[in-house]
Amino acid sequence: MRKIVASVFLLLFLVTGIQAQNIVKGVVSDGNSEKTLPNVLVSVKSTKINQVTGLDGVFVLKNLSNGTYILEIKLEGYETQNFPVELSGKTIDLGTILLYEDISEDQDISTVTITDDELNDDASAADNISGLLQASRDIYLRTAAYEFSSSFFRIRGLDSENGKLLINGLDMNKLYSGRPQWSNWGGLNDVLRNQEFSTGLTASAYTFGGILGSTNINVRASKQRAGTRISYASSNRSYAHRAMVTHSSGLSEKGWAYTVAASRRAGNEGYVDGTMYNANSMFLSLEKKFNDKHSLNFTSITAFNRRGKSAPQTQEVFDLKGIKYNSYWGYQDGKIRNSRIKEVSEPILMLNHYWDLDENTSINTNVSYQFGKTGNSRIDNNGTRVDGTAVDGNGNPYIVNLGASNPDPTYYQKLPSYGLRQGYSNIYGIHQNFVNDGQLDWNSLYNANLNPYNQGNSSYVLYEDRNDDTQFTVNSILDKEISENITLNARVQYTRLKSRNFAEVIDLLGGTGYLDADSFADSFDEKQNDLLNPLNVVGVGEKFKYNFNLYSNVVDGFVQSQFKYNKVDFFVAASVSTTSHQREGLFQNGGFANNSLGKSEELSFTNYGAKAGATYKLSGRHLFDFNAGYLTKAPNLRNSFSNSRENNSTVDNLTSEKVLSADASYIFRSPIVQAKLSGYYTMVQDATEISFFFADGIGGDNTAFVQEILSGIDKKHFGAEFGIEAQVTPTIKLKGAANVGQYTYDNNPNLYLTTENNTRSQDAGFVNGRKDFGEANLKNYKLAAGPQTAYSVGFEYRDPDYWFVGATANFFDNVYVDIAPLTRTSNFADDGGVPFNDYDVDIARELLQQEKFDNYMVVNMIGGKSWKIGNQYISVFASIGNLFNTEYKSGGFEQGRNANYRQLKEDKELDTPVFGNKYWFGRGTNYFLNLNYRF
Repeated sequence: MRKIVASVFLLLFLVTGIQAQNIVKGVVSDGNSEKTLPNVLVSVKSTKINQVTGLDGVFVLKNLSNGTYILEIKLEGYETQNFPVELSGKTIDLGTILLYEDISEDQDISTVTITDDELNDDASAADNISGLLQASRDIYLRTAAYEFSSSFFRIRGLDSENGKLLINGLDMNKLYSGRPQWSNWGGLNDVLRNQEFSTGLTASAYTFGGILGSTNINVRASKQRAGTRISYASSNRSYAHRAMVTHSSGLSEKGWAYTVAASRRAGNEGYVDGTMYNANSMFLSLEKKFNDKHSLNFTSITAFNRRGKSAPQTQEVFDLKGIKYNSYWGYQDGKIRNSRIKEVSEPILMLNHYWDLDENTSINTNVSYQFGKTGNSRIDNNGTRVDGTAVDGNGNPYIVNLGASNPDPTYYQKLPSYGLRQGYSNIYGIHQNFVNDGQLDWNSLYNANLNPYNQGNSSYVLYEDRNDDTQFTVNSILDKEISENITLNARVQYTRLKSRNFAEVIDLLGGTGYLDADSFADSFDEKQNDLLNPLNVVGVGEKFKYNFNLYSNVVDGFVQSQFKYNKVDFFVAASVSTTSHQREGLFQNGGFANNSLGKSEELSFTNYGAKAGATYKLSGRHLFDFNAGYLTKAPNLRNSFSNSRENNSTVDNLTSEKVLSADASYIFRSPIVQAKLSGYYTMVQDATEISFFFADGIGGDNTAFVQEILSGIDKKHFGAEFGIEAQVTPTIKLKGAANVGQYTYDNNPNLYLTTENNTRSQDAGFVNGRKDFGEANLKNYKLAAGPQTAYSVGFEYRDPDYWFVGATANFFDNVYVDIAPLTRTSNFADDGGVPFNDYDVDIARELLQQEKFDNYMVVNMIGGKSWKIGNQYISVFASIGNLFNTEYKSGGFEQGRNANYRQLKEDKELDTPVFGNKYWFGRGTNYFLNLNYRF
């Protein structure tokens, strides 16, 4: 018996000894330089076992039980490696493991571009969303960023205000629109590579985030890759040339680190005619590490950006001039001059303090100050002068319109379609003039301004709509590891914005002054844009038309707990915020004399949010992820005031948006295949949208420039996403991605119009400049959210001799034009108070059918090669977009001008409608070439 017991104990001892001897070790090195890599995270999936390599690149993992595991070797900027290991009581030496730089590092962030039209459209909700997506390592999101972005594609049909962008923990989303403005740091690609991305509703250590997730860009000097990088790029997309240089010192023995970077991007034209580009960017980050607990970092980001805009056009114009045509420019003295220039210059200064209280607790306190200007230029043709020989019944001098017609070469009265509608006899001449020229005639503007009848006043003037913002932000972020399994995150933040808004003359175009008056108004007082300074003649650099300030204050905080266990990880988070908005009028507008000067009522909102998520690890290869959240959002400044340029009126019954969102994912990962399938659902309620346009057919045949306020909007987004990568051989990777979604209006929101209170608006049924149209019948119409269906398949070949090539084919479908809500109201069937006697329900249904664009396929290619010369590296990267020059509509909208049944029917009965839908087209074949030198 004793022998048996002794044998059992001996066997148990041997088994225990064998298990204790399970060791996995290796050395991680750079695949190009073969130098060892420190700070590489080596972890055993589905366990808590992990280790970070030291300066020698060595890792040794112990205390592993017998079994099969997947070893993940991960370092920012390198491709993650996965190794399957079978443990049975032996030491496994993996030898030297080579990590290769991630292909996306070589590609350059600038290859992730959205169309020039989106960048130039101030109202575009898709603005810069691809920049947000670039931060992700998710297979599907990478494809969306690199392959889908040029087609107005939006993740889950949502725009970029639903994602949070942070730099060093500080929010960069604009309070005016809710969207990040990437041009504020454009051209500084090399210092933006350290990005931490939280997709969708998943947990973030820095912010509660939005339903599209959050990105924190870490620009601390000590976190930048030490060395110098110089690059040159050439492209025919937005700019023609780009030069960048970046130098990072690394952390010195005395605790100092710095990074400096500069770039210039320039071009006379991008892919679209007349779209000049001129941008200079500078960056400085300086850090002092005082000891193991305290570090202070100062960052300065300055980006000056000027670019020429491009115009959406009707099908008629594109048929005559092609997809590169742009009506905003013309020749002046033999040089291209664009009338619509967007200029952004908003430097950012920030100071960040990092405090490690102990090995489990850190507090990060940040302060930022941003200031500068955003300007959008355009031509004003409301030139007037005072008639000094006559007065009206009140003894006021007459204000005379100088007869300046619309200078836009695509103005509807200048096109062949209008000539056909009017029965003109010289249609061929109109057609040929437009085909052979069709550009803005700068000389005619100067000639009109020099007319002696004007008495020096300009009929036309080039001016700039300005937003000069000053924003101060301070926050503090807590990260506390309560135990091995529980982490606590919290943040509190305060933001204060003052936004100065005005119009400023930048060129009198040959005249000596510009009378600041509205010749279309009725009375003398109503014609004055500022009753405090009537009959004001302005010169270059002076304010006119409108002048007001916007103020916004936001206090917000969030708290989050993360729990990590062998089989389940989960988190819960909550947020609360208070927001206030106010307008202060500096002009007393004649059309709104009692409601334009001074401060408006203060709008206040209290908002909250809650979200939770869990990941169930069935095994190291099979994972299930679930996330859900409910939050409310204060309306942004843009959608709070119905006509902020002229008065203090706020949107009726303004309330916070309510957002409910959920998603569920299945994740599969093996050494060969990684895949993710997700389903998602989002409901947005009580949204508000404001539009400005000139409408015909309001209350009969009346016309007016109106503000359209659509409130109480509900939207529904649901669908599925799929991404897969397969490393089928050591050199060949296959990849694919797909999105099948449906994004629709989910109710019939309320619509009302506002305009100036004058005789014309009163004839159209407006009361005190306001007219309510009740419900707009929008339910089940599709949202103009880019392609709602998108597929991508492709491959990458990476040769051991450090060159690679890849190609993708991308298919897009279910793209819809943005509908005009006014034509879906009671006004559509109304003929000045009575129904149209010729109204036909079937014809009306056909007229109001939403246009769906043709599906299309775009093929893209990439390739590159790198060389090592001593300790120096040279790499070249090239990409070709739309290889087969596919012509496709990437977006568009209905013109709201034909606001009733009869006018819309008459227009659509023409072979070429005068007020047809306006479109943007995607780029044809385009290229990007980048050369890097790193040492």
